[in-house]
Amino acid sequence: MTKWLYLVGAILLEVSATLSLRMMTENFAWVVAVSIGYVGAFLCLALLLRAGAPIGLTYGVWAASGVALTAVAAALLFGDPLTWLMSLGIIVVIGGVLLVEIGATTHRRTASGAKQ
Repeated sequence: MTKWLYLVGAILLEVSATLSLRMMTENFAWVVAVSIGYVGAFLCLALLLRAGAPIGLTYGVWAASGVALTAVAAALLFGDPLTWLMSLGIIVVIGGVLLVEIGATTHRRTASGAKQ
């Protein structure tokens, strides 16, 4: 359960920091939110890796979630475009992360079966 909290924290902090970058273009004081968000995101990622999460899967989920959530949030908050092609790209990225997870799970099962 702790691993999931670290991952969700890393994702939300990174997305918040990225959206704050947009706000910083109008008011430099947002640099505080940007800095806290990115430092917090990387701290959560480090804690997640320390807890034993595999880096390939961790980074894939973090990056894909960040891209998807940032695109949707920017469309809602700032009126940025979110076209069907962009939505398809988000789906493809999520599919890629799922394939990485399936591959990692298959490898773990195969490796543990070979040890017996």
